[in-house]
Parts: sequence; structure tokens; C-alpha cells
Amino acid sequence: MINTTQLSFFTLTGYFDTGRVTYLCFFVILALYIFIVGSNVLLIVVICVNRSLHEPMYMFLCSLFMNELYGSTGLFPSLLVQILSDVHTVSTSICFLQVFCVHSYGAVEYLNLAIMSYDRYLAICCPLQYNTHMTSKKIGILIAATWFYPCFAMVVLLSLTSPLQFCGNTIYKVYCDTHSVVKLACSDTTVINLYGLLATFSTIFGALLFILYTYMKILLVCFSGSDQTRQKAISTCTPHLASILNFSFGASFEILQSRFNMKNCLVYITRFKLLEVLRKNKLLRINIKTLQKPKHNGDLFITTFYLMQ
Repeated sequence: MINTTQLSFFTLTGYFDTGRVTYLCFFVILALYIFIVGSNVLLIVVICVNRSLHEPMYMFLCSLFMNELYGSTGLFPSLLVQILSDVHTVSTSICFLQVFCVHSYGAVEYLNLAIMSYDRYLAICCPLQYNTHMTSKKIGILIAATWFYPCFAMVVLLSLTSPLQFCGNTIYKVYCDTHSVVKLACSDTTVINLYGLLATFSTIFGALLFILYTYMKILLVCFSGSDQTRQKAISTCTPHLASILNFSFGASFEILQSRFNMKNCLVYITRFKLLEVLRKNKLLRINIKTLQKPKHNGDLFITTFYLMQ
């Protein structure tokens, strides 16, 4: 038996021998990471320095950009190190840190998308009260809540996971996640599994139910309003819905992969699926209004640069 005092590392078996293209893979992933970091930092700076963009939707977008930096930094550096390593091991402390980053990244993403749907709901269904409801203080509270809750939930989860005794140290993925680590435990994990399911359902399904509710309200306004109102609502909400569906598909794939034995199925796709999630979830998230009629030069810059990612 390997217990917590003896276990100092985990072995990641999701990697494969890339042979002569090892350095090519390394530089491709490094270039992708640099591009993600550079583009998101640039977009954050543009929003911060341009006072005309200090509006609720752009503040929420800024939070999403920050989450992109956070999530990619929790994954890419580890990938780069492992690609150049002959032995794919990771220390327990680094593994638990990656667990924290990956899971909190996904939760923050969902909660950010939920408050963006709330913003769209107020803008379309309650336009006259929008400025009253969406104040600077409320925007700050909403953004802070989307970050605090996932981080607090992960601190609790890791405090339950770290004392476990482990009977093995092999993780069949290219990164660490909670379920892969918990499956290696020798001791009873009922409490951890129940807490994990509760946290997952309260975050993901809670956010999705809230998004569904807000969009049902928006659809009712669309069908009862004029053609101009309907067209404006559809053009405003379609990119947001596309982003939700896209990220949900990737996240669902990751959850299923963790819960079921899929290590021999579509091996070359599943090993780098999280990379696809990190990249694809940014597609079409920008409000399409700015493509049709930008209000500010900054709108056009953010739209053009963001869609290039």
C-alpha cells in the first residue's frame, strides 16, 4: 500500500512518445500558450484604459479574459514540462494545485456565463431599470462571487482529498483532476464523492438552470415584441448561447471521460481535449452588436481581435 506519507508523486500515462516531433509539439503548444496569454492581456488592458468600455458587459468579458489566463496557466506550463520529460510524473503538491486550477476554472466560466445571461435579461426585459439594477457595486459583487465560490468549494474539496491514503499513483490523463486522484484512494471516499457531486450539480446545473430561465424570459419578450426587438435580442444572445453550448459540450466530455473508463477510446483526441476546451470556449462570446454597429473604436478593436483568437 502507498499512503500519503510515502506518496510523493503521480504518474501521468496519457502522454505518448512523439519521437522526432517532440520539439515541434513543444513549440506549437508554447506558441499557443503565448498567444492566449498575450491576446487576453491585451484585451484586458484595452477594456481597462478605455473608459467608454467601462460597461457591465465588458466588465464581465474582462472577468472571462482573466479566467482564460488563469485556466491556461493552470494547464499549459505542466504540458510543456511533460512533453520534454522522459518520465511523466508530477509531485502531489503540483497535482493538487492543478486540480484546484482546472476545476475552479470551469466553475468560474459557468458562473460568468450565468451573470452574462442575467445582464442580457435585464437589458432586454427591463431596459428602463437596467442602470438602476446593474450598478458598479452590483457588478463588483457579482464578479467577486463568481470567483470566491469556486475557490472556496475547491479549498474544501482538497482539504478532504489531501489526507487520503492511496493504493496507487497512476493517472490515465495528461493532467490531474479530482476524480482521477480520488479513484486511487484506499480509504472510504463516500463523503468526497457526495461533496463533489453536490458542488458539481450546484455550480454547473445551477448555472445552466438560471441561464435557461433568463433565456425563456428573453424569448417571451422577443415573441411579444416587434420585429426590431426580436432581431436585436437574437443578435445579442446568439453568441452567448453558442459559447454556453460549446463549453458545456467540452466540459461534459471531460466529466464522462473521468467517470468512465475511456482511456482506450479515441486516445489521441481525449488526451488533449482540455486544450480544445480552453481554446474553443472563446468563440463568438463577444456581443455581435459591435460587429454590426460599433459604438466606440474600442468595441471594433475588441471584436476584431477577439474573433481572431
